Amino acid sequence: MQLSRRGVLILGAVGAAVTGGLPTAPARAAEAGTAGAADAAARTERLYLSGEDADHPVDWDFLCTSGRRSGSWGTIPVPSNWEFHGYGTYNYGWNLRPEEKGRYRHTFTPPAHWHGRRVFLVFEGAMTETEAWVNGEPAGPVHRGGFYRFRHEVTGALRPGRDNLLEVTVSKESTDDSVNRAERLGDYWNFGGLYRPVHLEAFPLQHIERVAVDARADGTLRIDAHLSGTGSADRLVARVTDLSGRPVGTPFTAAVAPGDTTVTLRTAVDSPQRWTAETPHLYRVEVALRAGARTVHRVDERFGFRTVEVRPGDGVYVNGVKILLKGANRHTIWPTSGRATSARVSRQDILLMREMNMNAVRMSHYPPDTHFLDLADELGLYVLDELAGWQKSYDEAAGRPLVAEMVARDVNHPSILFWCNGNEGGWNTALDGDYARHDPQQRAVLHPWANFGGINTDHYETYDSTRRILQEQGDVFMPTEFLHGLYDGGAGAGLDDYWKLMGRERLSAGGFLWSLIDEGIVRDDLGGAVDVAGNAAPDGILGPFREKEASFYTIKNIWSPVQLAEPERFASGRLPGDFDGRIGLTNHYAFTNTRTCRFTWRLLDFRTPSQRRDGHTVRAQGTASAPDIEPGAQGVLRLPLPSGWRRADALALTVTDADGREIRGWTWTTASAADQARRLVRTGPGPAVHGTQAGDTLTLTSRHTTVTLDATTGLLAGVTHRGRDFALSRGPLPTAGTADLTRLTHGPDGNGYTVEAEYSGALRHVRWQLHPSGWLRLDYRYHLTGEHDFLGVGFDHPEERVTGVTWLGHGPHRVWKNRLRGVTTDVWTKRYNDTATGADGWVYPEFKGYHAAVRWASLHTTAGRLTVVSEDDDLYLRLFTPRFGPDPRHTAPPFPNGDLSFLDAIPAIGTKFDPPAALGPSGGPTTATGDYGRTLYFSFSR
Repeated sequence: MQLSRRGVLILGAVGAAVTGGLPTAPARAAEAGTAGAADAAARTERLYLSGEDADHPVDWDFLCTSGRRSGSWGTIPVPSNWEFHGYGTYNYGWNLRPEEKGRYRHTFTPPAHWHGRRVFLVFEGAMTETEAWVNGEPAGPVHRGGFYRFRHEVTGALRPGRDNLLEVTVSKESTDDSVNRAERLGDYWNFGGLYRPVHLEAFPLQHIERVAVDARADGTLRIDAHLSGTGSADRLVARVTDLSGRPVGTPFTAAVAPGDTTVTLRTAVDSPQRWTAETPHLYRVEVALRAGARTVHRVDERFGFRTVEVRPGDGVYVNGVKILLKGANRHTIWPTSGRATSARVSRQDILLMREMNMNAVRMSHYPPDTHFLDLADELGLYVLDELAGWQKSYDEAAGRPLVAEMVARDVNHPSILFWCNGNEGGWNTALDGDYARHDPQQRAVLHPWANFGGINTDHYETYDSTRRILQEQGDVFMPTEFLHGLYDGGAGAGLDDYWKLMGRERLSAGGFLWSLIDEGIVRDDLGGAVDVAGNAAPDGILGPFREKEASFYTIKNIWSPVQLAEPERFASGRLPGDFDGRIGLTNHYAFTNTRTCRFTWRLLDFRTPSQRRDGHTVRAQGTASAPDIEPGAQGVLRLPLPSGWRRADALALTVTDADGREIRGWTWTTASAADQARRLVRTGPGPAVHGTQAGDTLTLTSRHTTVTLDATTGLLAGVTHRGRDFALSRGPLPTAGTADLTRLTHGPDGNGYTVEAEYSGALRHVRWQLHPSGWLRLDYRYHLTGEHDFLGVGFDHPEERVTGVTWLGHGPHRVWKNRLRGVTTDVWTKRYNDTATGADGWVYPEFKGYHAAVRWASLHTTAGRLTVVSEDDDLYLRLFTPRFGPDPRHTAPPFPNGDLSFLDAIPAIGTKFDPPAALGPSGGPTTATGDYGRTLYFSFSR
């Protein structure tokens, strides 16, 4: 027997040797005998019939009526969705299959001492319509609605101490059309089955059915105790403790009269520790139903002291402090189990959100598992809890009991700031008042997508319309969906522009990105392939198994609560010349002083191409005293750097919070790319380079390297080194315009050999110089004006001959013009992959695409290493053209001709619904202003 966090005696799952690491059922029974009969009688006892979550299921007998493995009895783990165990049919969204049902049978033995107690059969969630029988008798009426806890009293049908038979029929679709419209006709996967736990709860005849807590930031505490049954109880006694059991304040009481069904207790706690997402302080309250000196029944609940306000024309306040919600929409899903998950998955998702510096989550589009809310309370996350209704609503008769079930289950979670009545028109306004009937906190009700209750939650506004709403309208703006992800677009892409706007405007309350997870499932009927339903479900910042995509790091960077006060001083990625160890910072926390953070600095020396390793060595490191900066204020961090620190290649600064989680990092180089190039490039020694022309071919030869140029174009025709063909050719061609050769000259240049080409058109000048060492220098200049997606030059190189790349620059992820943040300067290596982001493979970081601030790069090829060194800090390197998933909408940006490009500008990426130009200033094309030129050095080695 185990006492749960809610004061429930857990007897275990019948038939399970081990459930969630708890003692076995016989061991629990032995413990129950020593726990004290009086105490046990006063507690709610729970007997799990299923496993406690999808990680620890229990097998039941099962038959599916149609689809795979239909028509005959087998077994299935419970909880689970039956599609993931070979039964029935997978379907996404709009494909109704009303004929598909699952029939369950399970034999169990309740404790003999349950004679004289009231026993309830509890389903935490079943998709979608459920009928149950105990020993052949109906347990209760049909339940319609797949995302809610419901229960039936089965006292009369139960045989304590003997074998009992539970039979359950779950229909995948409902006989109520409004339930199907609200839940099943949605833009997400639909499954069937008992996907959340099933258990029995045993109460005394007179008992506390539930308590609803209203605990305010000022310490006032109200508890509505809902009572059931008749008896001799005459009062309720409550006491508050911290989580260690230490009393807080004094016990408080309220009288109970015969026939009372709801009794309210009140008290006040002096100077409580307040709950926020930054400071998730929790308490526990035990409420005992007494008859004289005897305790009839007792329950306990966790809660937090906090006050939530919507101040019209102002913002959202927690404990009197204005907050910005930085969140994502989360589906409850795991690729091998569907909607059946576990506390392990919930914890993983919340920690990933916290790692991205998110402080909020919207439950889309249904209430989540209780373990998710428990962990949101513990770890600190603001929650929008949502009634199902994707774009259609429940009828009043169907929806009213479901609102009651959701609110009654979730009411005591301090993490929940708002109730959401459906999504995008999926609300029934007749139900708006029902939430307050069950919630003494009187939380505000939202209509996501609508302007309701003083909060405009409209979805997918463009950058310009967001600006107009915030600056010209009078309501608080908090989009419950914005920047709709698809493949690699949206989410982090465009967020920098949006957040500069949303973070500074008075009426902004933040918002929620769509969405957290690629909703992909492993299909056993497709050979184990991960199915994301075409372009319908790969919308996540994370892959199906929580793979971190590039936007993950962008969001972490932008939503960090510690930011530079003068970002423009460090925008180049290089330390300013007058840097003296002082860095201005802004504190974007709402409740936390930066003195609780830890600031660590390191001086780095980057590895070089010849070392053929990635990463860096640490020359020196240390910590800096955390500055005392109040929320919303600015201050100065002083780094105690040693003398000679400028001899290092870079300075890295990392900020971690009080829990040791990294919230932000910066790396700034100390020297320019030109200085670094001079250290890397060797022009000699060696025999003089020879140049010869035969017809249209110009050949330059050093000791081990031969370079051929097309004399009719001045472009590179090929390179060999030690007899190996490096297959680099047809460049430098401009990404736009023509390259018409007007003049070509060549001749010795010291011990090297130089070729100069003059052009009309976009390309104006090219100069090649092969040095005795084999290093090949390229100087080029082009001229462009007007708007362009990209600016630069490119070369051909066969993709099939490339196996990887190592480079010094921003990484490890690729970038877009409107997603430049979240990458870090270092020496990175990645193997070749052909990932179509969010569509297949989920191999990250993607190999192909645009890479920023590249100082040098070594392409791993079948011929050897092809190394390029830049003299400039701001070079973009394009590696081939990536694949995109089906119907990418606005998330397949253009790429220039050729395979390898060296660029001055790159394109932005859009979202599922909007082109990049609609997402803010960085989403538009680049305006070319005339002459551009660069110097590159090429080296070839085995």
